[in-house]
Amino acid sequence: MEHIHWYPGHIAKAEKKLKEQVNVVDVIVEVLDARIPLSSSYPDIEKLIKERPRLILLNKSDLANAEQTQNWVRTIREKTNCPVIATSAGDNKDLSKILNKVIELGQPKIIKLVQKGLLPRPVRIMVVGMPNVGKSSIINKLIKKTKAKTGAKAGVTRDQQWVRINPKIDLLDTPGIIPLKQDDQRKAYKLAFVDSIGENAYDVEAVADIFIKDVETVYPEHIKNYYKLENEEVTIENIALKRNWIISGGRPDTKRCAQNILNDFRSGRLGKLTLDKNE
Repeated sequence: MEHIHWYPGHIAKAEKKLKEQVNVVDVIVEVLDARIPLSSSYPDIEKLIKERPRLILLNKSDLANAEQTQNWVRTIREKTNCPVIATSAGDNKDLSKILNKVIELGQPKIIKLVQKGLLPRPVRIMVVGMPNVGKSSIINKLIKKTKAKTGAKAGVTRDQQWVRINPKIDLLDTPGIIPLKQDDQRKAYKLAFVDSIGENAYDVEAVADIFIKDVETVYPEHIKNYYKLENEEVTIENIALKRNWIISGGRPDTKRCAQNILNDFRSGRLGKLTLDKNE
């Protein structure tokens, strides 16, 4: 298996920034990718967010296997003791459910402020998660692009901008990026599948090859049927030949094919697939 690389310096910088952001909020909204709920989670999140209450969103659930998503909702809720909601950025049906849960999680902090003689204020929240799990889309969903920015808060870093979601919620409008770590290469490959890792960190053909093997393990015959392979082995080369992606000398254009396979998965054209096993 070819090694996936990224830079430790970026990890340290991202962790420092995230800790600064966490210090000014009451509630954390953690976003996971419903297709890889385990691989897109951060094992040390409790250390980063300290004792703050957390709402976990399984985003992009419209691209994942519905039954598996519900199983993961139950599993993650039991494991973390946090509320978990399956969602997708393009569907607002669950918006009120998310907002009500955030208000509920933030109430103990607001009650403490009032008990100290302070005026009640909106619950301050932020959205965190691995790269490309849909944090910005979730923020846009919460804001609905109709709310007004409220600017900086007293006692809060000046460059932190807030958006008033409703009279009870203020949202930090910058997503908190949870840093990637490379100590688990299986997890790293799955993050590459969903485009959470920049393509300059890996070989696209190696990633597509592992992707094919992973899908065939969970969904036998799925890729073979999608690309209309008959007696051919399911390989990048054979898919390229089937699609007539040919380069000089009649050779299959494996790089183009590998990129297209990953794009077909990321866009949902390959179907609703969940690649983390819930064991």
